[in-house]
Amino acid sequence: MNRAALFVLSDGRFPAGGHAHSGGAEAAVTAGLVKDAASLENFCRGRLHTTGLVAAALAAAAAAGHDPLELDDAADARTPVQALRTIARKLGRQMMRAARATWPSAELDLLAEHRPRGAHQPVVLGLAARSAGLTPLDAACAAAYEAVSGPATATVRLLSLDPFEATAVLARLACDVDRTASAAVTAVQRIAADGIDALPAASAPLLDITAQQHAAWPVRLFAS
Repeated sequence: MNRAALFVLSDGRFPAGGHAHSGGAEAAVTAGLVKDAASLENFCRGRLHTTGLVAAALAAAAAAGHDPLELDDAADARTPVQALRTIARKLGRQMMRAARATWPSAELDLLAEHRPRGAHQPVVLGLAARSAGLTPLDAACAAAYEAVSGPATATVRLLSLDPFEATAVLARLACDVDRTASAAVTAVQRIAADGIDALPAASAPLLDITAQQHAAWPVRLFAS
């Protein structure tokens, strides 16, 4: 196993486009829901246990070798808002470019061929992890960590929050990230018996609503 590949995949400098997205943090800051380290931690924890869990399970399933096209359809069904579907596919395209350049594989090429407009980012992330020789748990960890690190990094810019405080938030969420990744892998293990519906479909209605509103803002710092 190439464990160092997990660090590359999870690194914020990996050119997968995530730096341009706040994961809903910009809308939350504007609404006054995130205003300091404590409220950021609450926001990230909620995101982790909803959209983060779904993303981690999709990534783990792709890394485990399940049909990425079927998983992409499952991701669409778990993303009810058009703005978030568009974002997920845009990020998927960028992740695909980075992954094919870094860990070329026939599986990545095939997914790119069948989804020329982009597959959902967690599915591509999972397939990238598989191409890099990582495990489903590794893929789930990367997706779960991304669910909280993106908003935390964005909030530093949005609020001029002390980066040490933002990093401390991520450290306090570490056990939650691990538990979320483990729950995602457990769900993937049930696919053999229960099909793709075994994957979690946790929802975050407020994130959905604010994402659609954010997409219509004439001026914004982040793409999402």
